Amino acid sequence: MNKTIIINIGNSIIHIEEEAYEILMAYLNEIKQHFAKNADDFEIVKDIENRIAEMFAEILQKGQKQVIDVADVRGVIAQMGSVQDFVNDEEEEVKTENFYANYNGIKKLYRDTDEGVISGVCAGLGHYLNVEARWLRLAFFLLTFLAGTSILVYLILWVVIPRASSRSERMEMKGEATNLYGYKKSFDEEVAALKANMKSANSQFKPVVSTVGDFISSIFKAIGSLISWIGKLLGKIFAWFIIIFGFGMLMFLIISLGVLLGAWDDGVYNNFPFNVLNVPFKTELIFASFFTAFIPVLALVLLAVKMIFNHIQISKYFSFLLLGVWIIAAVSTSFNVAKVISAFNEEAEIAQTTEVKPFKRYVFKVDPGMTFTAEDSLKYNLGNNNNGYKVVVDRTSHGMFRDPKNVRLVFEKTEDNKVTVTQSFKSNGRNFQDALSNSQNLNYKYHIVDSVFTLTPRATLKKKAAWRDQGVVLTVKMPIGTQVVLNNDLYNYLKFYYYCNHGDEPSTGESELWVMTQEGLKCKYELDHPEPKEVNQ
Repeated sequence: MNKTIIINIGNSIIHIEEEAYEILMAYLNEIKQHFAKNADDFEIVKDIENRIAEMFAEILQKGQKQVIDVADVRGVIAQMGSVQDFVNDEEEEVKTENFYANYNGIKKLYRDTDEGVISGVCAGLGHYLNVEARWLRLAFFLLTFLAGTSILVYLILWVVIPRASSRSERMEMKGEATNLYGYKKSFDEEVAALKANMKSANSQFKPVVSTVGDFISSIFKAIGSLISWIGKLLGKIFAWFIIIFGFGMLMFLIISLGVLLGAWDDGVYNNFPFNVLNVPFKTELIFASFFTAFIPVLALVLLAVKMIFNHIQISKYFSFLLLGVWIIAAVSTSFNVAKVISAFNEEAEIAQTTEVKPFKRYVFKVDPGMTFTAEDSLKYNLGNNNNGYKVVVDRTSHGMFRDPKNVRLVFEKTEDNKVTVTQSFKSNGRNFQDALSNSQNLNYKYHIVDSVFTLTPRATLKKKAAWRDQGVVLTVKMPIGTQVVLNNDLYNYLKFYYYCNHGDEPSTGESELWVMTQEGLKCKYELDHPEPKEVNQ
């Protein structure tokens, strides 16, 4: 009993004995190695495999069996021919005509659609009858005048004669043997015809291509010149833009340096965010930052000037000097900025609790009138005069030079009947001790008259003190059921996160009534108008 293998060759499933399979694979490997030098080696091997599959199918059908054995494979190889046979012939330098003369196949009738005009009937008949297809086309044309019989005959032949679709069928149409020699000859003829056509086309179109090439070359040269001119123009425009913008930037940096050094106002560091720089190394940081930004802008301006005025030369010693100064300034800036950032490492907090007289209802409001010292009153001339007493109202707008909101108001419930206010001062610092010291640089006052709490808009930082995110938290604890009237000014001046939802209805006025509940402070309107609960279906 021999072992059988199922293989797929030429898109056909074939059952073959194991020994026969080994012989077939050795044969196909020889073919692949021989045609590997050919650019179309894959197509050649594929056509040969398709032909072998057809021969196997004929053997199985003719022998009424299901498995290809060793004898069948050897018979197919004998019909197809071996690579060694025509390799030996090539070594003997036999002429091409004689080399293929003994390998003619049986000619079959197919339609040649590659050389055909309509369906390839005349071209296929020409190959079969060894007659030029043009004479057959002429005959069909003349027979059309005999009651149009040629049209009927042509249509019948179109239907009856199969089309040569595969390479094997095209070779049989021309009477070539469908073996290794025939396939090699077919490919050689195709390559020779392709080379001849390319040579003929090259000789015909070479003058035209040369003329067109010169024309295209001149067009590209003109386009290149235009692009070069446009590029130079855009470069100069961009250079002028850099000069103008850079000059303005340099003036801005110089003016900023004067401002930071106190040339116009020595109290600039009392405002945010400049008060972040209230450190002992402030002057060093300012100069280092100035040169870090100034030198690159200056270098761009000088480079743009050189692009416009080519005759201007910049001394390399001056360039190296600028580079050295910039490196020192950049390193100093990075070091000092890191020191400022490290001043926010730790956080500390100081708290003081005060007990308040209990009432059923309290009122919280903000007094926007700014508090000034005697020195401020003289500076801004805020004393009494004929126009009466002047009150300065704090601004609610927020900008770059506006101190951030640093007072937060929080309400909490208490289980006893006591009402207390806890005032907490917090701040950051390089360490806990610095943070604790920074928290004492903050001043904040509020007033309680009976049940009315009057809060100042913000906590003030002492002059020449460094800003380290100082803030005040006012925590008011009261028993459940206590009512609180909150003025809407609280939202404008304090960090106040309570919000009363009126739905589509407008607010009741400048104040809202709240109630301390078990869940915390709740808006009276929301308590009186609860939202309906959703019922799961």
